[in-house]
Amino acid sequence: MKYKQLGMSLISLVFFLAVLGFAGVMIAQVFPTLIEKQAITKAASKAADGQTVSDVRAIFDRAALVDDIHSVAGKDLDIRKEDDKTIVLFAYNREIHIAGPAYLLLKYSGRSQ
Repeated sequence: MKYKQLGMSLISLVFFLAVLGFAGVMIAQVFPTLIEKQAITKAASKAADGQTVSDVRAIFDRAALVDDIHSVAGKDLDIRKEDDKTIVLFAYNREIHIAGPAYLLLKYSGRSQ
């Protein structure tokens, strides 16, 4: 009787592990940027309690020092009034080097709640 062999060859296994390893490295580099975005959103929500534009920027800068935020500073915020409520908007880009001239560009934006 003839039996059909199932499974992966050594070359396909190495290729699969290389792709899996690359994906793991990319996830490991993107994850801290997601954590930082959450910290920025939290700091923007705290800063929205300020009465003046300079208060909002100062509150954000103090929260940025505590949460170790480097991507956005108080001077980068867009501060608006909507229905007697202060809204703090932010937008920024993060680049992650992949290899050679290749970069992964992440564009983040958000607002206070």
